[in-house]
Order: sequence, then C-alpha cells, then structure tokens
Amino acid sequence: MSHNFPRGRRGHHCRRYLPTPISRRALLAQASCGFGGMAAAALLHAEVARADSVAPVNHHPAKAKNVIFLYMDGGVSQVDSFDPKPRLDQDAGKNPRDLFKVDQTQFNNVGTILPSPWKFKPYGECGLPVSDLFPHIGSVADELAVIRSMTSEFPEHTNANYFLHTGSGLQGRPSMGAWTTYGLGSENDDLPGYIVVNGGLIPPGGLDNFTNGFLPATFQGSVFKPTATGLANVARRDGSRDSQIAKLDFARGLDRSFAARLAGDGVAPDALESAIANQELAYRMQTSVPDLLDLSGETEAIKHDYGCDSEYEPTRVFANECLLARRMVERGVRFVELTCTSVGSDRWDQHGNLREGHAANARAVDQPIAALVRDLRQRGMLDSTLVVWSGEFGRTPFAQGGDGRDHNPQAFSMWMAGGGVKGGVTVGATDDYGYRVVEKKYQIHDLHATMLHLMGIDHTRLTYRFSGRDMRLTDVHGHVIRDVLG
Repeated sequence: MSHNFPRGRRGHHCRRYLPTPISRRALLAQASCGFGGMAAAALLHAEVARADSVAPVNHHPAKAKNVIFLYMDGGVSQVDSFDPKPRLDQDAGKNPRDLFKVDQTQFNNVGTILPSPWKFKPYGECGLPVSDLFPHIGSVADELAVIRSMTSEFPEHTNANYFLHTGSGLQGRPSMGAWTTYGLGSENDDLPGYIVVNGGLIPPGGLDNFTNGFLPATFQGSVFKPTATGLANVARRDGSRDSQIAKLDFARGLDRSFAARLAGDGVAPDALESAIANQELAYRMQTSVPDLLDLSGETEAIKHDYGCDSEYEPTRVFANECLLARRMVERGVRFVELTCTSVGSDRWDQHGNLREGHAANARAVDQPIAALVRDLRQRGMLDSTLVVWSGEFGRTPFAQGGDGRDHNPQAFSMWMAGGGVKGGVTVGATDDYGYRVVEKKYQIHDLHATMLHLMGIDHTRLTYRFSGRDMRLTDVHGHVIRDVLG
C-alpha cells in the first residue's frame, strides 16, 4: 500500500483517520447524553430485532437454526450398530492377518475375527439396516442420514475427542459449539447460546472439549446437569433482590471503569468484557433456568415416551437430557451437546466384555434419542433442528483379547437428522470387514463443514484472526457432504 504525504511534510499524518476504537462499554460511559435514548431503543426494539434479524454471517439460506449433538463417548462399534458385515460370521475365529493388512492398534492385542453378537434387520420405508442394539432408533430410520465412511486422524481418546469437538487434535482450540455461537449468536438473551448437558461422564480431554479457545470467553460452553437444580448457584443467596442488584451494580461500575481505562490505553479488554457479560447473563438466568429445568409442565405421555419413568436409571438420566435438549432449542439455545451417562461400567469403550458393555450403553440412550427425534418432528421443530449422533472413532472387526474391540479411527458410522438433512439415506461404504473405508471417505472436517453449511455458514469464511492468521473450525480442510443434503 502506498502512502501519499504532502510535499515537505513526509512523516506527518494528515489526521484524516479513525482513532483506536473504544469498547462498547467505554462508549456508553462517555456518551452520557445519548445513553438514555440508546437504552430505551434497545428495550423497545429487542424482541422485534430478534424476530426479524438475519444471522450476521449467514452466507446462504440456513436450513437449521439449532444443533443437538448426541455425543457417544468412547467410540461405538460400527459393525455392531449401523454397518452390518456378514463376512464376519463367515470368517469368525480366523486370524485377521491372514485376511488383510492389520495396522497397529491402541493396545496391539489383536485377537481373531469377531462377529457381531447382535442381528441386523431393516427399518422404515428406506430399509435401513440397524442392529438389535437400537430398535427404538430404528423406528425413526426414515429421518436418518447414516454416514458409514467417517474417519478420524487419532486412535486415542483425548486427541480424537479434541479433533471431533474442535477440528484439531491439540488442546485449546475453540469447539464447534463455540464457533457456531460466534458465527450466529443466540436467540435467547436469558440463556447461554452453547450448553453442554453433563450426564455424568465428561469425556477424556475434559472441559477443553467445550472451550471457547481463542474466541471471546462468552462463547464457551456452559455445563448443566439434567437435574432439578441443573446449575450451581442459580438461586441468589442475598436476602433480597434489591440487595443483590446493588452488589451487581457496584461490581459492574468497577468493571466498567477499569475497562474504560484499558480501552484508553489501547488495550482490548476482552476478558473483562466477557466477564461482565457473563455476570449479567448469570443474573438473568436466575429466572430462566428454573423454568427451563422444571419438567412438571410436560405431559406424562411425553415423559414416558422419552423414558423418564424407565426402571433403568441410566435411561432415566439420558431421557432427562434429551427432554431438556428439546426445551433448550425451543427457547432458542443455539448449540446443545449431550454427554453419556454412567452405566456402571465403561462408556462405549469396550476393550473387553463387548456384549454387556455395548448393550448397557445402548439401553441408556436408544429410547430417549428416538423419542427426541419424534418429539421434534411432531412439534414441527425437526426441520430447523440438526441432530447429530457420533462418537470419536469406531472399533476393530477383530477381537481385542477374546471379547472386546480396540479403537479404529479408519472407519466408523455416525448419523444426522433434521435441519436440512435428507432422511432415509446411507452414504459411504467400508470393506467386507468394516475395517477401512472403500467408498466416499470423509473426515471430521467434512462433518464440521456440513454442519456449518446447514446453519447457513460457509466454513471457509467463518474466521477469527489469531496468532497472525485467520483461523477457522475446519482449518484448511473440509468439504460439505452433499449426499446428505435434503
């Protein structure tokens, strides 16, 4: 870029420029005459603006407004769920090294070919084959787009979890929920835009799976529990509302004064601005959260359909998660993630005792997930809500030891429903053993690109400047999976 300085005054600025911008709060603090009018306008027009607004980064018409991510922590076996392989029965007990090239696995304890303990049968008008693990999910087969050819770059839980959630195997990058709310904002001023419902098992990698990373802190995931309280300290401890408001106003005044000083020094007080915004949201949540978590207004028929009255406690827990997820998207929460509940043993990570472990986990989630899909459809919400079901990788078609399966990042199955997804289709294929992808190989970056696309976002254009470059969820990768688009 060339600079045209007046002759004889080279090095002296013409002064026709905008000074370093100040923060929103500093502007309001200094613009005292206009403050009242701005506040009144915001109060009068907030609801109209929210109803009529177009998401700031919509690059094309959106199909989905909200996402519910059903995270199957540990890695569901594809050959025991949505990818039937009769060849496993034919070659049962054989050494896999005599049949195909076997790569090193996580524990490198390679047994013989292990057939699925469950039978498959077709469901729905589409004839989708689903194993006996998921009879309830099978009942909504015509809503599902099953991808059998997903892959991961990591064979270990922590890195694979980071990759699934953030598009990077390294700790500290923003999660897909944070990117979504950064791009689209929230439809509810009184609830977080990104909520994680913790069923009891925070995945390996911890809360960094839900982090805002280098994005502003307001976009991090807020962790709820599927209980009547749901969130710590949601009820005020002050004796009166006036007392609490006085304390909050005092703290807000101190924070604003400090933020204004930082802005005057040319420092962007993002962390402080985010803290102020979070404190204000926390105050508003004292009213909105108890109403959200109160299921007494739900009909007994709905709660029964979800499994809230199941004799199996893990089903009851996950049923509450799914019912809360529907209530959250009803209220405008942009991105909801559900984590697995404890079944008394391990999550979907069955290195041994495959039959009992997978059966217990499936029993916990099968009925509630199917009810969630049906409920969204019956309420007219499924077309605008994208439901995604996935683990971080798959499992081997041969045994680890005698009765388990090791990690397999080379092929696994996941599915999507609603939100612009074409139902009743199957995409991609694995080899005769379900070990490697042989048709339409996809990776997590493609999943993220597709999710953003359905939300109206071009994944290549949703960026944030950090560390000298424009960062994005899909990095320099990712293609939209066109075969699942409705």
